[in-house]
Amino acid sequence: MKLVLAPMEGVVDFKMRQLLTDIGGFDLCVTEFIRVVDTCLPDKVFHRYCPELKNAGLTRSGTPVRIQLLGQVADVLAENAVKAIGLGSHGVDLNFGCPAKTVNKSKGGAVLLKDPEHMYSIIKTVRDAVDAEHEVSAKIRLGFDDDSNSQEIVDAVVSAGANSIAIHARTKRDGYNPPAYWEKIPPLVKDKKIAVVANGEIWQVEDALLCQKRSGCTDLMIGRGALSHPDLARKIKAQVNKESYSELTWENILHHIIHSSMHQTASKDTKYFASRTKQWLGYLKRQYPQAGLLFDEIRRLKAKDEVAEVLKKYAKAPQFDTNHNI
Repeated sequence: MKLVLAPMEGVVDFKMRQLLTDIGGFDLCVTEFIRVVDTCLPDKVFHRYCPELKNAGLTRSGTPVRIQLLGQVADVLAENAVKAIGLGSHGVDLNFGCPAKTVNKSKGGAVLLKDPEHMYSIIKTVRDAVDAEHEVSAKIRLGFDDDSNSQEIVDAVVSAGANSIAIHARTKRDGYNPPAYWEKIPPLVKDKKIAVVANGEIWQVEDALLCQKRSGCTDLMIGRGALSHPDLARKIKAQVNKESYSELTWENILHHIIHSSMHQTASKDTKYFASRTKQWLGYLKRQYPQAGLLFDEIRRLKAKDEVAEVLKKYAKAPQFDTNHNI
């Protein structure tokens, strides 16, 4: 079973990947998308989105990281894919699922689901450019306005030679509204020679097991569920492998926030840690009711030191092994 940390623009950045993979359970991370327009991007752009490149493309705990590209010009995407691999990315992922209006207006992300032939051209060009030893994956939704052409979409990805496909089991129109239609995945990939990863609405261990059953997929991609439930991947692995595991307490979660180094980012202003912590508490309150109370306590605080001091009042350090796991 492989668990993949989903790309989430403006949320799952280097610091969050480090924090969540320190806790454990993930086998691969995919970066926020790097937008590609009409040129090969400089090294500094790839390093900004994926600082792990300076560590052989691995997080602090040793989890591989894959750069995701978003764009519409096949040749330029291929050139940037080759560069990403050369810099140390563990494969390259192509974004055909982002629902953001600004992205879709520039003919990137989910809007390409309307044109499977264009998708095929992009994937095939990237696959031909990247050495066979490196994986090329694609992240898709079931369709744009509806799922009437979902089979064409999947066929395009497979026939273009992608190694794997992550299927967010909703359309662009569905956005992030529940449910995720996991049961629509099996007929789309029947007899297809491609690794398939199911994505969408995995918030608890029970969701993961149900998703596996309905989608027929062993491998799963988790996004918002990992933000609300930071040790979810660890718990899923423990359940599947029949291992004992003591879940993180709220106090443990706070310790991880403090030691994530989000408040030590020199390139950000002093308000960054405060705003970032408040953002994450919005996700955490789904699993931990204490998060709502803490948000109220720090609501008016802006300085990183002030917020960190409040968190330290409640934090409790978990026990780490040599890989920063608990």
